[in-house]
Amino acid sequence: MFIGRARELEFLQERYDSARAELIVLYGRRRIGKTELLQQFARDKEAVFYACTECTDQEQLARFSKRLLQTGMPAARFLHAFPDWETALSSVREIPTAGKKLLIIDEFPYMCANHPALPSILQNLWDHELSRANVMIILCGSAMSFIENELLAERNPLYGRATGIYKLLPLPFVHIREFFPQYTQEECLAVYAILGGIPYYLIQFQQEKSLEENIRTNLLQKGCVLYSEVEFLLRQELRETSVYNTIIEAVALGNNTLALIHSKTQLEKSKISVYLKNLMEIGIVEREFSILSTMKERAGSGRGLYQMTDAYFRFWYAFLYSSHSELEAGDVQGVWQHVIAPQLHEFVSRTYEKVCIEYLRVRNQAGELPFHFVKIGRWWEKVTRTVEGKKHSVSEEIDIVAVDRAERQFLLAECKFRHAPADIDVLRQLQDKFPQKKYHGNYHYMIFSFYGFTERLRDAAAQENVRLVSGEEI
Repeated sequence: MFIGRARELEFLQERYDSARAELIVLYGRRRIGKTELLQQFARDKEAVFYACTECTDQEQLARFSKRLLQTGMPAARFLHAFPDWETALSSVREIPTAGKKLLIIDEFPYMCANHPALPSILQNLWDHELSRANVMIILCGSAMSFIENELLAERNPLYGRATGIYKLLPLPFVHIREFFPQYTQEECLAVYAILGGIPYYLIQFQQEKSLEENIRTNLLQKGCVLYSEVEFLLRQELRETSVYNTIIEAVALGNNTLALIHSKTQLEKSKISVYLKNLMEIGIVEREFSILSTMKERAGSGRGLYQMTDAYFRFWYAFLYSSHSELEAGDVQGVWQHVIAPQLHEFVSRTYEKVCIEYLRVRNQAGELPFHFVKIGRWWEKVTRTVEGKKHSVSEEIDIVAVDRAERQFLLAECKFRHAPADIDVLRQLQDKFPQKKYHGNYHYMIFSFYGFTERLRDAAAQENVRLVSGEEI
């Protein structure tokens, strides 16, 4: 079952149909569905699909040669293997197809591991031969730090040669119901909060089982596919995993500033910054800034809030990392009942904000909002309030603020995921939070409430042109 990825397939097809040679780099975290996407793209084409493995350079060249020669190219009449990588890669032009010669190399970093000169060889071939041939070469990889820092960075051979670079991201929430058509909207949201939009993780859950059963049997049970997934991914990308475990757990539990992470872990701040930078490079952690913060404010190394970007990592470290001994001993029911179930609703609430932003991005692209925004995210700031004649500095936060390019149109939204309909106080507090004297412009308000709205809020929203969005609408 192949779900989503229409935009990605369109991008690849456009490049395949172009009149020029194409060198595409497609990358993304492990399990995100790169191989499935490329197989789907190549299914109606005469493609050479080669999946690299972790083996010696000589064995890799032999396997690659065999795959190319199987196409029936002229060299197959007198060769069993190419003598070197330059000859092998150059032979792409000889693939006997009527249209564009399509070569897909999956997990290209494995190919480079034992032959670091490969990017240079490919760069030389591209500059002198392949860029003028009727070819499309796709280099695919999961080692994101290698792709970004060793393949595409300015100092490296392939810099500027790629005709397309595509970083594959998790599927958005809108596709979750296609995996679980029998689940309620709330259950789908919980699945998304736990597994994110990673297709490999999503297919581990079985739609005929309840959410609780899926969590217990596919996440908590020793020996199941995802039980050791986090540890495996960390060891693939990083060293000193014990230190990274400590930092990731701190962030997952809500310690979102450098000072709080330092207080929780007792590690040196300078070292924490380096570890966080590495975690950001591989897409596990991100540093978030208030949506209206200035470039100067963003430049400070100690500014911004750190948060988990990988949903499953966030779930694992929030609930299971500290319960590892109990899970190893087989206390699956106890961990579910006493650790996860009481806090799961609160855990999901933060993901609800992300889903609301996804909803607004879709509406923005469709031109269904009062204006076209260019920035969207959380907003927080210290503002001055006057109480009983005295001025006080207080911290205010709004779940979603979207602005146009001129920063004269503002969309302010709150996201409520509590077990009660949102009342009019939510709207009045939202209208009062934002410092309109500082940010002059036109203001538009939206309230997202998963469990609906009171009649008082509906009446006020109708009179004041405030848009209300329920859980079912997203």
